[in-house]
Amino acid sequence: MFIKAFLEYLRSEKNCSERTIASYGSDLEDFERFFQGLNDDITWLSVDADIIRLWVVTLMDDGKLKSTSVNRKLSSLRSFFRYMKLTGEVTSNPALRVTGPRKPHPLPYFVKEGEIDRLLDDIAFGDDHKGLRDHLIIQLFYETGMRLSELVNLCDRDVDYTSCRIKVTGKGDKQRYIPFGEGLKSALTEYVSKRDATFATHGDSLLLNDKGEPISRWAVERIVKKNLSKVTSISKRSPHVLRHTFATSMLNHHADLLSIKELLGHASLQTTEIYTHTSFEELKSVYKKSHPRSIK
Repeated sequence: MFIKAFLEYLRSEKNCSERTIASYGSDLEDFERFFQGLNDDITWLSVDADIIRLWVVTLMDDGKLKSTSVNRKLSSLRSFFRYMKLTGEVTSNPALRVTGPRKPHPLPYFVKEGEIDRLLDDIAFGDDHKGLRDHLIIQLFYETGMRLSELVNLCDRDVDYTSCRIKVTGKGDKQRYIPFGEGLKSALTEYVSKRDATFATHGDSLLLNDKGEPISRWAVERIVKKNLSKVTSISKRSPHVLRHTFATSMLNHHADLLSIKELLGHASLQTTEIYTHTSFEELKSVYKKSHPRSIK
């Protein structure tokens, strides 16, 4: 009775499509069957937040529905009880007191350490300006974790060879310093020498295209994708993947989250914590492959 009246309300008052109405009807009928299966005495008028919460947990435990589908069903209940309150059938909306499951955050793509080492150490890029530049771009992303926008805006004056640190300008024009090692220092020195010998005059930009002009974002993205394709089959092969690879490698080698946060220029530690999930997935993989009872 209540469901039928609500669906008619959606049709006549809200002008909802028949597809939307059918979706609401299916969700509400599913929930009705659920609470009737718990106790014959439970009605729509006696449903409380605990019953709805139990339904949500049951849906998630069943494993057949994604969190987005469960949240949609919960949204249907909220709309239904909003209508019931509007018509005076109930005095409060119990579905508002129930929190739906969180949407899972996709784990970031990253390149395995062995693959990135093979790219940087074993694959020939060439010793001309283009080859040294392309190799340096990969190295800069992997060894500093800087963003694409930060890399293309690097100027010669941003690199301090004495203290081995690079100044980058991140989001909100916030500046930070990123340290680098002797290997990257050597690559920077070699590239700048070849660049200056190749182009007699140029501006202050550190990285130049083949015409001696400041390199573009598009060109860097193309260079990264082309070279990562040589060592990995992951679907995403972008500068941001190398940023993820930097953070994952740091964490896997026991760097603390606060240090990684500062190096990446994250405003919140919560943003950095996604890499702990990545590392944990790696740990699970190692466990399943290595522990004799992991599949029993």
